[in-house]
Amino acid sequence: MVTKRDLLAKLKEYFGFESFKGNQESIIENLLDGNDTFVLMPTGGGKSLCYQLPALLMEGTAIVISPLIALMKNQVDAMRNFSEDDGVAHFLNSSLNKAAVIQVKNDVVSGKTKLLYVAPESLTKEDNVEFLKSVKISFYAVDEAHCISEWGHDFRPEYRNIRPIITEIGVRPLIALTATATPKVQHDIQKNLGMQDAKVFKSSFNRPNLYYEVRPKTSNVDKEVIKYIKSQEGKSGIIYCLSRKRVEELAEILVVNGIKALPYHAGMDSATRNANQDAFLLEKIDVIVATIAFGMGIDKPDVRYVIHYDIPKSLEGYYQETGRAGRDGGEGQCIAFYTSEDLQRLEKFMQDKPISEQEIGKQLLQETAAYCESSVCRRKTLLYYFGEEYKEDNCGNCDNCLNPKKKVEAKDELCAVIETIAALKEKFKSDYVIDVMVGKETSVIKSHMHDQLEVFGCQDAENEKLLKSVIHQATIAGYIEKEIENYGILKITPKGYEFLKNPKSFKIVEDREYDEDEEVAIKSGGTSAMDPELYSILKDLRKKIAKHLQLPPYVIFQDISLEAMATTYPITLDELQNIPGVGSGKAKRYGKEFVDVIKTHVEENEIERPEDLIFRTVPNKSKLKISIIQGIDRKIALDELAESKGLEYSELLDEIEAIVYSGTKININYFLDEIMDEDQQQDIIEYFKESESDDLEAAIQELGDSYTEEEIRLVRIKFISEMGN
Repeated sequence: MVTKRDLLAKLKEYFGFESFKGNQESIIENLLDGNDTFVLMPTGGGKSLCYQLPALLMEGTAIVISPLIALMKNQVDAMRNFSEDDGVAHFLNSSLNKAAVIQVKNDVVSGKTKLLYVAPESLTKEDNVEFLKSVKISFYAVDEAHCISEWGHDFRPEYRNIRPIITEIGVRPLIALTATATPKVQHDIQKNLGMQDAKVFKSSFNRPNLYYEVRPKTSNVDKEVIKYIKSQEGKSGIIYCLSRKRVEELAEILVVNGIKALPYHAGMDSATRNANQDAFLLEKIDVIVATIAFGMGIDKPDVRYVIHYDIPKSLEGYYQETGRAGRDGGEGQCIAFYTSEDLQRLEKFMQDKPISEQEIGKQLLQETAAYCESSVCRRKTLLYYFGEEYKEDNCGNCDNCLNPKKKVEAKDELCAVIETIAALKEKFKSDYVIDVMVGKETSVIKSHMHDQLEVFGCQDAENEKLLKSVIHQATIAGYIEKEIENYGILKITPKGYEFLKNPKSFKIVEDREYDEDEEVAIKSGGTSAMDPELYSILKDLRKKIAKHLQLPPYVIFQDISLEAMATTYPITLDELQNIPGVGSGKAKRYGKEFVDVIKTHVEENEIERPEDLIFRTVPNKSKLKISIIQGIDRKIALDELAESKGLEYSELLDEIEAIVYSGTKININYFLDEIMDEDQQQDIIEYFKESESDDLEAAIQELGDSYTEEEIRLVRIKFISEMGN
C-alpha cells in the first residue's frame, strides 16, 4: 500500500514536482488499487504522468499503446531523462532493426524496463503477443484513446483490435487516456475497450489562458501569417495545414521571408521528420509548419501561438491542436483562418468513403463551420461541444467577446423553430427544418408532404441565416438538442417545451458572414489595404490590353493579381513576379505597362511603399511544378501523373492552373482528346471566350448539365494556356 506521503516523495524523486496537478493523485491511486481508469484531461493537464509514475512504482512492465512513432520516441526520451538507466523505457515498433528488438526484449525480461511503448499494429504481431504472454505486466495504458472512435478526430481502425489482443496476452488493469472526447466518443472508447465500469476522471476543458480568434481567409493570407509571426518575434509557434503540399510551400515562403521555420508531415522520411521536430523542441527554429501528424504528446510548454492555416475536419481536432499553445499556463494565441471553400474541399475528399462515414464527416464539418461563423463566445461553444457548461456571458479572451456584436430579440423565431421541429416529429436535421420554415419546395420536402404543414413557409426566405443562428444558440442554451451521432437530428428538450408554453425573451447575436468580411478585409483602411484608385487604373489598363489582343481580361491577369499589385505597389518586373499568379512568362509578356503605371501612380501621389509588406514568394516554378510540366511534356496521363506525385486529382489540377495562370504555356491536348471530342472542347472554349469571368462556379452553373467540373477545368486550362501565354 503506497501512502500519500510516499506518492509525493516518489513524485519529487522521479519527476521533480512538489505536488500533483488536478486529478492526477486520485487517478494514480485508483490505478495502483488495480482498477480500470478512464482519464479525460485537456492537453497540458499532465496525462502522461498518470501512467508513468504508477509504472515506476508497480512490479512488472506497463504496456503503453500509442499511435505514433514520433510520440513514442518523445515519451521514451522524456522517461530516460528521469532515470539513470536508459532501459527504464523502450518502444517496440516497425522503426527498430532486429538487434534493437532483441535488446528491448532482453531489458523487459530482466525487469529493467518499466514502460514499454507499443504501436497497435506491433501489438497484433504474433511473435510480440507470444513474447508479452511471458512478461509480468503491471497494467495496460491506451494513450490517445479517441483513436478508437469513428466519431473521434483521428480514428484508426487498428485501435478497435486492442481489447481482444490484451485479453489474449493476459487481463490486467487498464487505463485509457485522451485529451478530447465528446460524450459520444467517451461512450465508444469505454464500450470498445470493455471498461464500462471504469472510474471516470474528467477535468475541465476550459483553458482560460488561451485566446481564440477566427479570421476570414483571403487571398492575402500568406502575407497576414508572415505579418503576425513577425509581430511575435522569438516566440515558438505551430502552423497547421491540411495537405503535405501546402506544408512544404508555406514553410518555404516563411524561410525566404526571414522566418526560422521547418516543415513536418507523415510523407517525409523519418530521419528528416525527427530532425525537424527536435530542431523545434530545441528552439533552433521558431515555427514548425505541419499537418496533424505533428503534436501528439509533444511536450513543449512554451508554444505561444497555434495558427490554423486551413480549418480542421472537426472541433475535436481543433481543440487538441490549439491545446498545444500555452501549456505552461502562459500566453497562448489560437488564430484560425476560415473560408467555407475549405469545408467544401474537405467534403469533396470524403466522396470515395462509405455513406455512413461521409455522414459522420459532414456532421463534424458542420459543427466546425458553426463554431467559425458564430458570434457567440468561442469558449462557450467549445466547452458545450465537450459536454461542459460555461456560465460566463463574456470570457474576455476571444475575438467574439472582445468585439461583441449587438444582440437581437429572437423569441418569436425560437418558438417557430421549436414548433417546426415538433411538426416534423423530431426526425430531421437543422438544414431541413430551416428549408421547411422558409418554404423551399424541394423534392424531398414534397415527397414527405411537409409542404402541407402549417409551419411550411412560416418565415421569410431572407431569415435563413438568422434561423441558423437561432438553432445554434438555442442548442447551447439547452432548448433543443442536436443528436450528432444520429446525423445531427434536432430534438426538443424539456426546457424547450417549457419555453413554448411560456415564451420569454431570447436574445441572440447574429452569426458572422465571412464572405462579407473578406470584402472588408481588402477594402478597409490600414497599411495593407488595397489602393482603390490604383486598382481601378489597373483594371482599365487590363481591359485596354485585352481588347487590343481580343482576349477576355482575366487571361491577362486575374483580379487577385491586380488586388495584390494595388496593395504592395511593385515597380520592377522582379517585384511583379512576387505577385500571386504572376510568373516570369506573364511578367515579360504583359508586365512592363503595369509596372510603369504603378510607378507613375506612386510618384504622383507621393506614396510610401510598404516595404515590410512586400513579402518574398518562392519561385513559381518549384520542383513540383517543374516535374509536372516535364510529365505533361512526356504526355503522361494526368490521373497517373497525380498518383505518381502523391496528389489528389483535383490538387494536380490546382497546380496546373497555377502554372498556366502565371504565364507558362503547356499542352494537355493529348489527354483532353482521349476523354472529350473536339466539339465538346470547343463548346466550353466558346463559353470562356464570351464570358467576362473565368469563375468556375459560374461556368459549372452554365455548362454543368453537359460537362463535369473536371472537364470544364481541363478545357479552361487549355484555353488560358493557348490564348494568354
